[in-house]
Amino acid sequence: MRSAKITLDCALVAEPTAATIDQIAGLKLAARRSDYELELKNTSPFLLELIGFVGLAGVLGLEAEGQPEQRKQPCGVKEEGELGDPASR
Repeated sequence: MRSAKITLDCALVAEPTAATIDQIAGLKLAARRSDYELELKNTSPFLLELIGFVGLAGVLGLEAEGQPEQRKQPCGVKEEGELGDPASR
């Protein structure tokens, strides 16, 4: 059986705090225990950032979709020094 969805509109969450995240996580847990799926709607960038910062993006179903960030491979350490500097020899 597929879970029913509950939508939490976060548009009025002006200044989210750790307590806000705690409440959302509690709602998510209660919904899951009752065989419902909690969906967040109208989340501000700050709320998303805070959820990610505390490490609950995956738990709350807010993992970023798309391609992973491309990073340059480390090439080694390059040091600069003056010609007469004994450390550069």
